[in-house]
Amino acid sequence: MIRKDIYFLAIGLLFLSGCDGADSSDSLNPYAKMNSAEGMIGYLESLKLPALTSVTQWQSPYGSGLKIQTRHYDIYTTLLEPLMISEVPGFIESCYRGYNSQIGEPVESSSHLKIYLFATRRQWEDFTEDFTQTDVDLYKKIKSGAYYANGSCVVYNIGREKTFSVLGHEGWHQFNSRHFKYRLPSWLDEGIAMMFETSVCRDGFYYFEPAKNYGRLYSLKKTITNNNMIALERLIELNPGEVLTHDSQDSVGAFYAQSYALVRFLREESFGSHLDDYRAMLADGLYGKWPLSSHEAKIAADRNIRLTTGWNKFIGKKLFRDYITEDLNELESEYRRFCRKIGYKIQLK
Repeated sequence: MIRKDIYFLAIGLLFLSGCDGADSSDSLNPYAKMNSAEGMIGYLESLKLPALTSVTQWQSPYGSGLKIQTRHYDIYTTLLEPLMISEVPGFIESCYRGYNSQIGEPVESSSHLKIYLFATRRQWEDFTEDFTQTDVDLYKKIKSGAYYANGSCVVYNIGREKTFSVLGHEGWHQFNSRHFKYRLPSWLDEGIAMMFETSVCRDGFYYFEPAKNYGRLYSLKKTITNNNMIALERLIELNPGEVLTHDSQDSVGAFYAQSYALVRFLREESFGSHLDDYRAMLADGLYGKWPLSSHEAKIAADRNIRLTTGWNKFIGKKLFRDYITEDLNELESEYRRFCRKIGYKIQLK
C-alpha cells in the first residue's frame, strides 16, 4: 500500500508539473529527470520522509549517485529507482530499531554506519575489487547480492524484496560488530540475522515478521522431511563455512534454517520461558561479561583474530550451557517439536 501511495504521488507531481503551464526546464522542475541524481534529490526532499536527514550527490567512479543520510546511517547509492530508494531510509532505520529490540536495552552508534547500495552487479563488483582487494574472488562468489566487510554493508539491487531481505540480514552483522564487545558464535549471529529477512511496511516504517520467513521455513520443513536435522549439540558448534566444506548444500540449508528456528525457539517457546536467559546471553556479549578466562576474553573481543572453527565450537557450546541449559538432550526434544510446529503448514514442492 505504501509503495502504491508513493507511486501515485510521483505520477501526480509529474502530471501537475506538465499541465500547469510552468517552465519545464530542469531547474524549475526537479521531477523532469527522475533518473538523474539531481532529480532524485528533489524528489526525495519533496516526500519529507521522516527517516531522511539529508540527501546530496555522491561523486563516485562506479556511477552517478546519492549520499542518503539518516539518524544512524550514511547510504551511498547509485540506485536511482524512485519507488525503491524512497523506502530505504525508513527501512534501514527500522532495522536499527529492530536490532536494538533483540538486546532489550537500546544502544546508540557514536558515528554513522556505512552502506553501499549499487544499481548493478557490475558496479558492485568494481567497488568490491577496490574495497576488499585480497578477498575479492571470495566475495564475487556471492550470488545473494550482499556482504558485510570492513565495517560496511555492500549490496546491489536484486529486486526490492530480496534486496531489503539481504540488507536486513547483513545489517545485523554490521550492528553487532560495531556494538558488541564479544563476537557471537555462528548459530546465534546467523540466527538473529534471519529475523530481519521479512518485513511489512506501515506508515513509512518497517516491522519484522520472522514467522513469515517462508524461505527459511521451507528449508526447515525440507530438512525435517528428509530426516536431515542437525543435532542441537552439533548445531551450536558449527559455522557455515565448515558445513559447506564437509557436507552438502542441503546441510548448509539445514544449518541456516535450524539456526533461525533456534533463535525463534529461545524467544517464543513456552510463552518466552527462555527469553530472559537469551537476552542475558546477548547483553553480556554486548558489554563483555561472558564468564571467560582472560585469554578467552581476548579472543572473543579481538576481531583481528580469525574466527576459527575451534573457537566457534568452544564458545557456542560454552554459552549455551552457561546461559540456556546444561541438559541439551532434554532441550533437543522441545526444540524439535517447535521446529515441526512452525513448519507444519509449509507445503513442499
